[in-house]
Amino acid sequence: MDFFLPVAQVQVNILTILILSLLIGFISGLFGIGGGFLMTPVLIFLGIPPAFAVANEANNILGTSVSGALTHWFRKTLDYKMGLLIVIGGIFGTIIGMIIFEYFKEKGIVNVIISLAYIYMLVIIGTLMFAKGYKELSDLKKKIVVKRKAHNHYWIHGLPLRVRFHKSKLYESAIVPIMLGFFVGIFASIMGVGGAFLMVPAMIYIIGMPTKLVPGTSLFVTIFITTFVVIGHALKFQTIDFILVSILLTGSIVGVHFGLKIAEKLNASEYKTLLAILLLAVGIIMGIEQFVLEKGKSLFVINGTGVIDNRLSEIILNLSQSYPVSYGFFSIIVVVCVGIVFSYVRELMRYIRFDIDKKKYNFFK
Repeated sequence: MDFFLPVAQVQVNILTILILSLLIGFISGLFGIGGGFLMTPVLIFLGIPPAFAVANEANNILGTSVSGALTHWFRKTLDYKMGLLIVIGGIFGTIIGMIIFEYFKEKGIVNVIISLAYIYMLVIIGTLMFAKGYKELSDLKKKIVVKRKAHNHYWIHGLPLRVRFHKSKLYESAIVPIMLGFFVGIFASIMGVGGAFLMVPAMIYIIGMPTKLVPGTSLFVTIFITTFVVIGHALKFQTIDFILVSILLTGSIVGVHFGLKIAEKLNASEYKTLLAILLLAVGIIMGIEQFVLEKGKSLFVINGTGVIDNRLSEIILNLSQSYPVSYGFFSIIVVVCVGIVFSYVRELMRYIRFDIDKKKYNFFK
């Protein structure tokens, strides 16, 4: 089923985007990431201009992050104090990132910059995480017990303004999470991601947070960072396409539910290794697209452009151009409400299932 996106000005297959967003939503719930580092490249592969892919996937990430973060809040696997410090840095980073994005857009090289940023960051981080995770899995198989400290201490942990994080059982400088948030905010604005693919490795290896608290805390931070990204793109570039956001959110939020269920069964080493493989795979595919294939060719089927062929598309286009502030906030409010509702539905289903299992146990007992 093809549909013309009025703001992005391209024709897409709704079923294709639904299936892909469902799959990436599953991955998002599994690893506690927003999924933007996967979905944004996929949207670009499908023929959606990078500037529109960045803005709309950021809006989608907002909805899935609200849903995922609330679920972790219900299960008490979220460190608010750490998350709020990262958010403070993220706000300033987002502002700088928007300025950089606008500069590259004016120069006409924003598409290349987005692609190169993805390739280098994904391959570097993926390689480092894979080496670490693979070693830990090998030690487990050989039944080697390695005595580890709570976390490694680097020079940055000796910085001033030390704070005690009771939930994570850490005592280190507040400057570390603030600086992490700053860099995450920059990349979130440029690349259309929540920044979790940077945050998650940093939380584990630099900050030293317990693995069980990382997914929930990263999703909590992502809510605030993507909100600023969406507002910025809506106001400055008018690139939010509500129809595209609706399609993405429908698939993603269902996928997140199943990903969260599987995540509960993974140990820390498996978690790190699987995430590393995922990062490497996406980076390599983007590298092939950018450097190996001829210009204009793709590993994926590209959708074509078209013309507005229905009244709904025309109304949405007019709203995005005439009332960018109201349109942007409306888009944010809708995805946040959907995320909240779905998280409560998920938790209700969990309690119902738990109650049924308890009754079965008492019956056979």
